[in-house]
Amino acid sequence: MSCCVPSADGHSRCHAPAGAGGVLIGSIGAAPPGPFRPAADRRGTRGQVRLPGGTFAMGDGFGEGYAADGEGPVHQVRLDPFLMDATTVTNAAFAAFVKDTGYVTDAERLGMSAVFHLAVRAEPGDVLGRAAGTPWWLVVRGASWRHPAGPLSSAGTLQNHPVVQVSWNDAQAYCAWAGKRLPTGAEWEYGARGGLEGRRFPWGDELTPRGRWMCNIWQGTFPTLNTAEDGHETTAPVTSYRPNGHGLWNTVGNVWEWCADTFAADAYAARAGAAPVHDPRGPWHDPGHDAQRVMRGGSYLCHDSYCHRYRVAARSSNTADSAAANIGFRCANDAV
Repeated sequence: MSCCVPSADGHSRCHAPAGAGGVLIGSIGAAPPGPFRPAADRRGTRGQVRLPGGTFAMGDGFGEGYAADGEGPVHQVRLDPFLMDATTVTNAAFAAFVKDTGYVTDAERLGMSAVFHLAVRAEPGDVLGRAAGTPWWLVVRGASWRHPAGPLSSAGTLQNHPVVQVSWNDAQAYCAWAGKRLPTGAEWEYGARGGLEGRRFPWGDELTPRGRWMCNIWQGTFPTLNTAEDGHETTAPVTSYRPNGHGLWNTVGNVWEWCADTFAADAYAARAGAAPVHDPRGPWHDPGHDAQRVMRGGSYLCHDSYCHRYRVAARSSNTADSAAANIGFRCANDAV
């Protein structure tokens, strides 16, 4: 069973059992979403921190990953210095992008998106379906980045929360406008680790050191009771908790983060070898409409009984046109 995210092609990600259905949201096809003015002629570094790069051990060294996610084997990766957003992109920042460009997201064009059942803010008639196998995901008419939990919710009251209900396509469009790009999966993991080699989390190996919650994930009994011991039932502000050793906030929990790469379960096995792999990148530029895109970090819905993907080594995937109430992104940039 899956706690993670449904996709626009009608399947639940994070590996529901064989035969389990997903939220049938429909697919918008491969047409580029909405006109917008890219910023190809400028480079934006606002809100970014410089990461030194170097060689690090990428992957799950504890044997805790899901086999289909391809978190192993651990392999050496070498990265050049790069820049990464200190936080995920906020609702306020995404609103500025939309105001400047008139961009229309995939979920807005489709007219519906996925919302966790306890978080829905909509009239009963706007709840269009429930997932077979993952009944905690509901298809809600009018759910979008503007109304992340449905038409009766508003991103306007969540200005410093991460924007959600954004697809990989939407994230790419924002990056083009901002003069940035999505991080690769390797860059994301290097940044998320915060300089700690081979640890489970950005702060170490213990989930709640001295009884303190360090990230926004599910507490209680998934999916019926969220005790919100960490202070948050859904998203938390982007600067909640503490930044890691690189100065990045909330790299695990809170929202899934899109990465540039196309997902392949055997990617790490193909890289493994004696020499460090330099700046590994997936063929995201033209992989075909059905290609899965890498997501990292887990979300506020992760719980070890269903989805232990709030570790820095964890990874998952979804289609480029998929959106949900727990998917966001942060940007990166080349260093100069």
